[in-house]
This record gives sequence, structure tokens and C-alpha cells, in this order.
Amino acid sequence: MDKVNVVIPTYKPDEKFLMLIDRLEKQSIKPERIIVMNTEQKYYDRLIYGTHFQEEHKNVEVYHISKREYDHGRTRHLGMKKAEAQFVLFMTQDAVPADEKVIEELLSAFKDKAVAVAYARQLPAKDCGVIESYTRQFNYPEQSRVKSEKDIEALGIKTYFCSNVCAMYRKSAYEELGGFVRHTIFNEDMIFAAEAIRAGHKIAYKAQAQVIHSHNYTNKEQLKRNFDLGVSQADHPEIFTGISSGQEGAKLVKQTAKYLRETKNSKYLGKLVMQSGCKYLGYLLGKNYKKLPKKLVQSLTSNKTFWDNDSRIKESTRIDATKGYGKTEEEYKMRSGK
Repeated sequence: MDKVNVVIPTYKPDEKFLMLIDRLEKQSIKPERIIVMNTEQKYYDRLIYGTHFQEEHKNVEVYHISKREYDHGRTRHLGMKKAEAQFVLFMTQDAVPADEKVIEELLSAFKDKAVAVAYARQLPAKDCGVIESYTRQFNYPEQSRVKSEKDIEALGIKTYFCSNVCAMYRKSAYEELGGFVRHTIFNEDMIFAAEAIRAGHKIAYKAQAQVIHSHNYTNKEQLKRNFDLGVSQADHPEIFTGISSGQEGAKLVKQTAKYLRETKNSKYLGKLVMQSGCKYLGYLLGKNYKKLPKKLVQSLTSNKTFWDNDSRIKESTRIDATKGYGKTEEEYKMRSGK
């Protein structure tokens, strides 16, 4: 049987994280190891203080880092380096498997040797608002699909869509491509998926693998989230130039509005307009962040540490998108022979 390790980055974990661990250990195919990359030890210790968590979950390994050390790409890469299985499942602390078949269903995608990554369907939680609930349905439909380079013309930016909320990686393909970009504000999963697609691999969406995961973001939170999204695209023009995401966003707004009218929820149309405006404004500002004053950037981002740690930026920024992907400068020179 194929072996699976799980990597979960955490920050201020709560009861949902404990539920996640419990359900992972009840999967039909159980993970050999669960590797927790925790930011700020005090919050983790506070959660498990007075419990028998570690004694009850012997396969859970916890590694602590500081908030300043955390990075979307690098922290997950460190988790991958600690993993030894041929398949590694990345999850977020707020996603909970809907049943016992999540790992089994994701593993089934790798029967196709060209598949490098398989990601799960996200279902809305019970407290999810009507707009966010439809967004889950739009981004994670009932039909599974395997995407390759030939789909770019039809799907556009959706070809590269992937989510580390719950995504399994073939470790050999991950290592072949150099792994996640080491320093990124956001989107490490989609950036890797794009590189995988362009290298001839495939990305599988498995609708039968289901996790419960949704958010009820405020307009301000939506603006900040989309600002970071815009920054990630601006920082990686080699991937996102020439492939529009604006059309997909407009399609989502139109279909959500139609859904609200058809389900007699027209009272939420004003909220949809406001929310969509905040998303678009945040995205535009993020795409043009290099033109903005640093103080404004700091007020718009949801990841202030990303902008504070200048030394890490110099160390980790990709040198050339076509050579030494995701490497430090020293690794790049060794790989390229320079």
C-alpha cells in the first residue's frame, strides 16, 4: 500500500485542529506521520495544556518556528523535507475531512503517473453565508477533472487552480520541480501547479475527496486577501502574464447574482456588489503594489511579516523562473554550474 504523510502548518490552533487530527487518524488509509509546522509555540502549548494529546497521537510530530520565520512557501517546503512517504498531503488547520475516504480518494488520482498534485473539494460549513456557499460550489464543483497544458486555452487561469487547504503531492514530482517557491506572500500551491503543468505534469481535482472549509470574510478582509493575491501574481509574471484571471472573477460575480435571484435571495445582491468591489480593488492594488508607498502596502496586506523581513527576501527570491526554480542563489549557482 502507498504510504502517506500529512503536513499541517498551524498558527493559534483551536478545537477544529484537534478535530482534524482525530478525523485524519480515522481515515480508511491512515497517514503514517502527521507533521505539524507550528508558528509560535506558546499558542500550541496553550491548546494542548492539561490534555493527553501527545500520548494519544503518537504519529503527530510538532516543529515550532517563530512568526518571523513563517512563510507560505518555505514553511511548507520544510514540512515536505521532513516527510518520507511517496505521497504527502498538505492541509490547513481549519479544514476538516467530511468522511473517512479523503486520503483514499486523493490517492486514487495518482494511478495516472502524470498526475503531480491532487486536490480536494471544499464544502461550506454550517455557518457559511449564502454568497460564500455559492463560491465554494463555483470553485469546487461536483465533477472531478484532470487538467493539463492542453486545457489552458479553454480554462485559462483555472488550469493552474489548486488549493493546499487539502492537496496531495507526489513527492518525486515535487522534488523534480524544485518544490514550492521559498518566499511568497500567497499562492504557493498555484505557482507550483503552474510549473507542474508547464513541465508536462497534470493536476487532478477529486470531487469525491471532500473537506469542510469556508470563511465568512468581512469586506476589509476580502480586500486584504485579494491584495495579497495580486501581489503574488505581480511577483510571478512568468506564470500569470498573458493568462487573465479577471474574466473568471467576472463570471463568478454574474453567476452568483443569478443564483441569488433564482433562490429568492436577492436581498444579498447589494452585499455581493460591495464584496466584489472590495475584491477587485484589493486585487488591482496588489498587482500594482510596487507603485504604492510602503505604509499603504502595510495597511493593505494581511501578511505584514512578509514585508518586514527584508533579509529573507534577498535570500529566498527566485533568481530565474526557468532555472533553479524555488532555489536560493547559492543553490541556483550550484545547479546551473555558475
